[in-house]
Amino acid sequence: MHCEVPLNSNVEHICLRCRFELPMTNFSQQEGNDLEQSFHGRVSIDFATSLLRYQRKGITQHLIHQLKYKDKEELGTFFGKLLASELTENERCPRFDFVIPVPLHLKKMKTRGYNQVNKFGQEIAKTLAIPFNDVILKRKLDTQTQTSKLRIDRFKDLQEKFFIQNGALFENKHVLLVDDVVTTGATLEACVIKLQKINGIKVSIATIAFTE
Repeated sequence: MHCEVPLNSNVEHICLRCRFELPMTNFSQQEGNDLEQSFHGRVSIDFATSLLRYQRKGITQHLIHQLKYKDKEELGTFFGKLLASELTENERCPRFDFVIPVPLHLKKMKTRGYNQVNKFGQEIAKTLAIPFNDVILKRKLDTQTQTSKLRIDRFKDLQEKFFIQNGALFENKHVLLVDDVVTTGATLEACVIKLQKINGIKVSIATIAFTE
């Protein structure tokens, strides 16, 4: 799917050579890793990890592009298996109660037909034997442009783009919030702030890739 080499019948999604070249972060094993540090002083999270490093024109960018824009939704399952394996083998990983995806913009959902994060989160939830819930955290439809606003105003608006449904179900629970790529982290931060309005909730983060 990356180098276009035909796959053997016993190989899924990418060839063994490309699989070997994946830039794994190993964040799951690293306390205070770069992703966790990026949220320091912004929001309180218990644990954070990313599977891959994201570099422009690299293999990660190509695979994420295939996942998001080329109907290769099954790549989400592939990434989910890889990260779930890290989590189950890692004593640092907390015990989660739910896996929750960052909701996709409604216009993008209509165009793409799927949330590229769902298969990733569903596979993690399946391996950890916990529920996957894509209902609690929702995103409102944008009604105005953000280009003329100051950064702080755009971030305030971003927080208001998300809302919670049936939050009582998640009181005193630990949720794993999943997304595809972390860039500035603003969207994840807004989601965490919204989720932490629920009484007693703990939030951790897992993503497919981390932008250096």
